[in-house]
Amino acid sequence: MLNNQIINWYYKNKRDLPWRNTKNPYLIWISEIMLQQTRVATAIDYYNKFTERFPSVNDLALADEQEILNLWQGLGYYSRARNLHHAAKTIHTIYKGIFPKTHKEILALKGIGSYTAAAISSFAYNLPYAALDGNVFRVLARLYGVDTPIDSSEGKKLFQNLADETMGNARPEIYNQAVIEFGALQCTPKSPNCDICPLISNCVAYQSDMVEQLPKKSKQIKPKNRYFYYLFLSCSGRFAIEKREGKDIWKSMYQYPLIESDNDLSTETLLQSNQWKEIFDSSNLVILSISDNIVHKLTHQNINTRFIHIEVDARHLKNYDRFIFVNKKESERYPFPKLIDNHITNCDI
Repeated sequence: MLNNQIINWYYKNKRDLPWRNTKNPYLIWISEIMLQQTRVATAIDYYNKFTERFPSVNDLALADEQEILNLWQGLGYYSRARNLHHAAKTIHTIYKGIFPKTHKEILALKGIGSYTAAAISSFAYNLPYAALDGNVFRVLARLYGVDTPIDSSEGKKLFQNLADETMGNARPEIYNQAVIEFGALQCTPKSPNCDICPLISNCVAYQSDMVEQLPKKSKQIKPKNRYFYYLFLSCSGRFAIEKREGKDIWKSMYQYPLIESDNDLSTETLLQSNQWKEIFDSSNLVILSISDNIVHKLTHQNINTRFIHIEVDARHLKNYDRFIFVNKKESERYPFPKLIDNHITNCDI
């Protein structure tokens, strides 16, 4: 059977990953959330540091959000960390610190979708739920020659049925890990080595010369351009930071004072903007430097960024108390988006 072939391949080729050496649902959950939109090689170090600091769900529930975001810094998609914290609090309060044991309860936790619920349910409790992530979509689409878009309602139902059928009576905890690993290492997105694939004789995509065309997606979202002008306000070896508020990217993290625009601004236009005038109480400012445009790419957004270095004192600022002035050492206590963290690391102050 196909599931046995995949499992046999897995035993011969699987990687030794820290979250594979446990049945603890909390640790499995942390790894699965970290692996969303993150490469395995990157996630390992974060996983080890995070679980060392928060070894149990109760430790995470009782932690301060700022510390959690600080440990998450650089992983991106920070809503994952906030959702982890929220769900940990739910487990601490509702389940008395015991990770829930049913698929329904796990799925109800904030930030956990169908794939993550299936992964935790099967890896920790061997419950019969076939996990369906990007790797599995790719394996199934090629194996069965399915060109239905994986991001369509029809596609999601079809692939879930295929995932369930392919798993069959195999042990869910082993099969799910096997097919995910098979997609990650063997049935790769580009240029897979089909000649050594144990499923080659059963692969419709290979027989039809469609390996590179599958799987298919229907939605092509054009990235939105945003323009960020970060004000690096230095004063006697310290610089200004503020906390991001609202429901936007990098919520609750820290940044330099920001002026945002829907379009690229000239320096003259920036200096005449209302946002600029709301910050500064002087027109006699000396701009020390303006960086070249840096494009920070997110999933559906391109953040066009310039850093503007200005030496200031309290008299230059209308609302001095709105900012926190820190030196480099003190800044380590605050969580920053990677974009800001890189600038702090490389600045001369």
